[in-house]
Amino acid sequence: MNNLWGSSARSGSQSGASRRVHARLLEISCMGAEDAMEQYNTSIQGLVESEAQSRLEQYGPNTAAREVKHGFLFQLIKRLGNPLNLLLIVLSIISFVTRDIDGGIIIAAMVVLSVVLTWIQEARSGNAAEKLRAMVTTTATALRREELDETQPETQSEKTGEPYSNYKAVRKQVPIEELVPGDLVQLSAGDMIPADVRLLSAKDLFINQAALTGESLPVEKSATAIEAACGNPLELANLAFMGTNVVSGTAIALVVMTGADTYFGSLSGTLIGERVTTSFDRGIQRFTWLMIRFMAVMVPLVFLINGITKGDWGEAFLFALAVAVGLTPEMLPMILSANLAKGALVMSRHKVIVKRLSSIQNFGAMDVLCTDKTGTLTQDKVFLEKHVDLNGNDNERVLELAFLNSYYQSGLRNLLDIAVLEKVDMYADLHPERNYRKVDEIPFDFQRRRMSVVVEEEHERNLLICKGAVEEIFSICSHAEVEGHRKPLVPEDLQKLKDVTLALNNDGFRVIAVAFKELIEPKRVYSREDETDMVLLGYIAFLDPPKETAAAAIAKLREHGVRVKVLTGDNDAVTRKICSQVGLEVGDLVLGSEIESLSDESLAELAEKAAVFAKLSPEQKARVVRALHLKNHVVGFLGDGINDGPALKAADVGVSVDTAVDIAKESADIILLEKSLMVLEEGVIEGRKVFGNIVKYIKMGASSNFGNMFSVLGASIFLPFLPMAPIQILVNNLLYDFSQTAIPTDNVDAEYLQLPRRWDLKNIAWYMVVIGPISSVFDCITFCLLWFVFHAKHDAALFQTGWFVESILTQTLIVHVIRTAKVPFIQSRPSWALLGTTILIGLIGAWLPFTWLAHGFGMVPVPMTFLMILPLIMLAYIALTQWAKSRLVRRFGLN
Repeated sequence: MNNLWGSSARSGSQSGASRRVHARLLEISCMGAEDAMEQYNTSIQGLVESEAQSRLEQYGPNTAAREVKHGFLFQLIKRLGNPLNLLLIVLSIISFVTRDIDGGIIIAAMVVLSVVLTWIQEARSGNAAEKLRAMVTTTATALRREELDETQPETQSEKTGEPYSNYKAVRKQVPIEELVPGDLVQLSAGDMIPADVRLLSAKDLFINQAALTGESLPVEKSATAIEAACGNPLELANLAFMGTNVVSGTAIALVVMTGADTYFGSLSGTLIGERVTTSFDRGIQRFTWLMIRFMAVMVPLVFLINGITKGDWGEAFLFALAVAVGLTPEMLPMILSANLAKGALVMSRHKVIVKRLSSIQNFGAMDVLCTDKTGTLTQDKVFLEKHVDLNGNDNERVLELAFLNSYYQSGLRNLLDIAVLEKVDMYADLHPERNYRKVDEIPFDFQRRRMSVVVEEEHERNLLICKGAVEEIFSICSHAEVEGHRKPLVPEDLQKLKDVTLALNNDGFRVIAVAFKELIEPKRVYSREDETDMVLLGYIAFLDPPKETAAAAIAKLREHGVRVKVLTGDNDAVTRKICSQVGLEVGDLVLGSEIESLSDESLAELAEKAAVFAKLSPEQKARVVRALHLKNHVVGFLGDGINDGPALKAADVGVSVDTAVDIAKESADIILLEKSLMVLEEGVIEGRKVFGNIVKYIKMGASSNFGNMFSVLGASIFLPFLPMAPIQILVNNLLYDFSQTAIPTDNVDAEYLQLPRRWDLKNIAWYMVVIGPISSVFDCITFCLLWFVFHAKHDAALFQTGWFVESILTQTLIVHVIRTAKVPFIQSRPSWALLGTTILIGLIGAWLPFTWLAHGFGMVPVPMTFLMILPLIMLAYIALTQWAKSRLVRRFGLN
């Protein structure tokens, strides 16, 4: 076999591979069937089994590139590698080195729980997606040569007359991955095209290429060689491509490209590798670095001040380490994972598989949803929408004749015939088996592009009914019938008819013309010569209509601040029609050819304004998504085809459906198991709930920890002892964090869910520097109370215990102020779980100094008078914090 790909067929740049595939497909389409087989050293009987095995070893399995599945160790290291986890690991190691075993165990446990919880959830989702793919095993019908018995004569080549030797052609079911270049495959209705193939023979063949091109209707294919192939291989009639499927008809095809060398393979290869960093990931990283910068200032100051003022540098180091832990939101990884896992659980109840947990939050932050059209907005099924006369008015007679034509044809029915026959009420009205008898049939062929049946009516009159391509039906008609009146066709009439057809085409319809002829002299056999002097009756028009939930889902998304943009490979007329039906304002529709020469900046400006893009290539779809990123949008993409893979991967959140091709499901973050698009709105709401609860923890923890450490810094300057023992800081921090473990269950205000929510570090920083110092004010009041009223200046244990109790009570109480932009408890109520945990932790904090554990934590019982005064301090703290929070909300909004 000639080396058709060259020595570097499976190497080199992806764009170079794509160009080689493109050029080779154009070349093979121009060859005749015999020449094509000769190029691949094969015959009409197929390959010998041994030769097929040899080529399989040479060219590899017929599989496209897929996401590399990494093992647990790789995933573990990757998840441990984010800045927050690395910081916690360092603090844990330092704790162990300095013999602070309890602190080291607590910090390490937080990291382990977070990583394991995330891994388990994503592994479950990934396994569910794998099971979807494993449900189908696909084979192809290949022709392979086997040895003849010695008694059977040798067969000869039709081209050369030379013997093929003692072989016969045998049909075999071959796993698709074992097909090789040079194989011959048989195709029939329902088959998936197993590789890129050159058709050698075809009959009534229609291929659905929607997964590659976005075209909603099947395209006709034939085996005729192309005289001068140029442009897009997908538009060539004698080629069919891996990933598409046969709608109707039969064919024998030569496999010319397999695996990564196919058009599909060249596309899927672009999807291997790391995904883009999403909005959620960037936000977490920026917050982590914000906290690290605060720590870089606070921790050295605390260490130096305590070392200088107290003289015990070892104790100062342990205290500074405890401060570092106190400043670190060590529960953040676990809170993140718990929130996201809860969101995934909620989504699973709506039959949605969440493959990547962070995508739930991105759903909530999403402000632009780009969507493919075919199979996502539309039903991916052809329906008969119109049956009209030549003036465009509804006409039942047109439907009757079209029904009889489809009913009595004996060939394989295509999607259009099936759509006609689904008009079951027409069957009941016509009773074709009782009122008509089939006389003959003139089959469809690609030269005539029409088919006819002859039926005998009850009164023994023969009627020839023909339907087909509009221009072909025009050519055989001499008269037209409108509203029961028949008149000769003149050139002006033909132009009018073409205008009506063009109007239907511009509305996105696939139009088929219907004509008839009353046969005066019936006969038993008819031919194409009888298709003359016919009467043009009208048209039937087909459309792939939108899903029932599409318009409502788009309206709901719009209400929640999400703009929908359509990115499709289909033509502009069909796209415009569907968009208008689902409530999208098309405006200036942009074609793929228009954006090809635009710079990224120019495309970003155009993508910001335009709502609908048509005739896009897969890479152009991804480019539009990236252009929207340049405008600081969080972008989602909804698609189900091969041509959607790059865009799904480029988006912050990629959504696909369970009926999508494998490449789309692998590229997606979320897979819908049901056709309803209303789950998109539910996903947006759930994402905003998840994000809202994550931000609650961050604001609570950051402001509270910052306030405490601010108090520590001030107290360290004036006190002769440490304001709180290192172990007490860790216990305080652990109890406070535990009180927030119920945050994933908390209610989120309805106002917060109305608009997309994104990271706003400025807002978080303001909460830290405003709410934190307010807590320090009341810490100072507590210090003064302990120092002057309860004489704790000479009793470090009492001072430290008193501040510990006040700190844990005010921190857990203030959770309820920060969790809502409204007035807590009155205008917004927490979940019962959060209310319960905060009350429980507050009681434990007040009770701990009176238990047998107190000595181990360096605590002593506090006076009851002190506990009675604390509610006054807490009420004042709540009032001042609520006032400050209201000012922050007015300035920064609800983020």
